[in-house]
Amino acid sequence: MVTGPGRAVSRAVAGGGPESIRIHGRGALAQPAPSSSTSERSGRHIAGDCATRSPDAGRDAASNPASGANGRCLNEFWRDGSRPGRTLNNLHGNTFGLKPSELRQLRNTYRRRVSPHEIVSPELARHLTELSHETHRQVGVLLNRKGEVEQVVVGNAHKLDLPDIGRARAGQVRLRGLRLVHTHLRSEPLTRDDLTDLALLRLDLVAAIGVGPDGLPGVLHFAHLVPANGDGAYWRTETLPGVHGRQPDLAATLQALEDELAQSTAGRSVASAGRALLVGVALKLDRGAAEASLRELAELARTAGVEVVDSVLAVRKDADPRYLVGRGKLEELNLKSMQLGADLLVFDRDLSPSQSRHIAEETSLKVLDRTQLILDIFAQRAQSADGKLQVELAQLKYLLPRLAQSDDSLSRLAGGIGGRGPGETKLEIDRRRVRDRIAHLERRIGQLSSERQVRRARRERRDLPVISIVGYTNAGKSTLLNALTGSTVLAEDKLFATLDPTSRRLRFPEEREVIITDTVGFIRDLPKDLMAAFRATLEELDDASLLLHVVDASDPVHDAQVEAVERILEQLGLDRTPRLRVWNKADRVSPELLATLIRTRGGVAVSAVSGAGLEVLLQKADRTLFAEGGSEALGQIAPEVRALEPVPAERTVSRAPARAAR
Repeated sequence: MVTGPGRAVSRAVAGGGPESIRIHGRGALAQPAPSSSTSERSGRHIAGDCATRSPDAGRDAASNPASGANGRCLNEFWRDGSRPGRTLNNLHGNTFGLKPSELRQLRNTYRRRVSPHEIVSPELARHLTELSHETHRQVGVLLNRKGEVEQVVVGNAHKLDLPDIGRARAGQVRLRGLRLVHTHLRSEPLTRDDLTDLALLRLDLVAAIGVGPDGLPGVLHFAHLVPANGDGAYWRTETLPGVHGRQPDLAATLQALEDELAQSTAGRSVASAGRALLVGVALKLDRGAAEASLRELAELARTAGVEVVDSVLAVRKDADPRYLVGRGKLEELNLKSMQLGADLLVFDRDLSPSQSRHIAEETSLKVLDRTQLILDIFAQRAQSADGKLQVELAQLKYLLPRLAQSDDSLSRLAGGIGGRGPGETKLEIDRRRVRDRIAHLERRIGQLSSERQVRRARRERRDLPVISIVGYTNAGKSTLLNALTGSTVLAEDKLFATLDPTSRRLRFPEEREVIITDTVGFIRDLPKDLMAAFRATLEELDDASLLLHVVDASDPVHDAQVEAVERILEQLGLDRTPRLRVWNKADRVSPELLATLIRTRGGVAVSAVSGAGLEVLLQKADRTLFAEGGSEALGQIAPEVRALEPVPAERTVSRAPARAAR
């Protein structure tokens, strides 16, 4: 019997018996009996060598030599010459131990049809509940928009395991075009698994029919998806007392729902780097620090060009070794990403290769951790050849332990005594190539370090002091360099706007010159591979006579940022280098707070944008570098706060040395 284009059912295998189908010779059409309700759809299927059939074919499809394991005719083709993709008599799920009569009744389910305007017909509902009552298992069907049965699924007494239904029609606007109707032996409402399948598979609807004590259909529970809303709901559930009463118009409901989904995504901006859902993890109830770190992650995503659709903070006592946030929370993240149209999960912690792989397999989303996001920003921002080499080295070191591939199809075969076998696998080849590239980049960066050492030695012979600007990313280091030297170095309100070190001459008011250098910004938990790759750049700090530690005074977490920078400087062996703390963005902070900061923490308050406080900064730097005992004076607390007035450029800057000191 033919049930539509691309689908063929052998009535003999489905349990109808040999008398219910006319067998023609080779190449003839297999037509159903005239009494069949589907006679108008006959004549679409061409049978090849399936005429030779066992007399017991209706009871045992395996005895048919021309049939496959599931009753498929091995020589069936459509008129255009293509083989049908699947047959409609396959049973999926837990069919072990079922009687032949029960299997036959289950296969007969494919004959039934439901109106496109109703959830389930009373006839199909009774058929399913009687089978479920007899087998003591859940029984379900996947119905398409036409009301035809696409799949018949058998579960156990508690749940169904749906087959792989592919990715057809799956998207952010349209639904899948399939609805799941199944039975519940105890008439319980829809389970969490039912609702999760509804959301992740984007089914049209999920319905559960209660099985009465006599095997008749009882209460009807059903649910469908809803667009993104303020309540955070993913679906709407309803209950009807039975299947015989009036049901909602399913076709109209689905059309209205897809229209709402289309409207909710019509004004959505398209981000070149994707739409991300940010995930923070607060371990041991350290919620305040986790929230601040999550805000910083949002800034990193904005710098990388990623559109942030939402952020979620998971509070756990310990990290889950497999999914970091636990399976239940990951399921919630998957549902939220599905509703918001996110295609990227960004975690605020470094993921192990195993965690990253398991999360990606569970969610089918692209997964990034904090280190990957920072590396991507560095790859975007690197301008010089030196910077690009260093970024590539850091990326390869991060990638090497995460290379994984189970396929050995591209193995390199070996020959000779002791060399026969699969040889070097594709994964091993990839790892070897990555290690070779890492070795090459390390040699090249070593040469760059030598070249920088030559330039530094030339400066030392001229006895020019070096001032290095360090600090947390986006604290205003490049803006301060421009304000002091009149340069036009790129300065943006983004994290890691500049990566390459920039050096300029700075002439103090008494005609004394120094070299001032802007370095790459630091960040909390700076990746170790990144620090190792940028060692040639950070070596510029070794020859610094003075470090200007720039701090964003307007940032509410500036104390944590100062601590992170001090920790990195200690790791670099620069904890003994004289430092002058510069509280930047003073125009955004109240004078009372500035006075408190300088009184308790020391330093100078400036505004690199307006130029306020730069004269005080230069005087302190001049006294530190050239006055006897100036380095010791850095630790003293300023007795008072100088007035923050804009400083004339001619008093602090000499425009002559506009070129880089290299």
